Amino acid sequence: MGATCETCMYYGYDAEYEEYYCEINLDEDEMEKFLADKFRDCPYYRLEDEYKTVRKQM
Repeated sequence: MGATCETCMYYGYDAEYEEYYCEINLDEDEMEKFLADKFRDCPYYRLEDEYKTVRKQM
């Protein structure tokens, strides 16, 4: 996989279930591809950038 979920801004943690999950809402066809692992690289991957807001303030 070209991008790992751990560095994606859509990778969230659910404290109730104590597990990580993808926060993107996928439609039925996209979910089927995702579960079948047919995505070569995740099309929704975005690098988590903590400093994006700070750069805009400068």
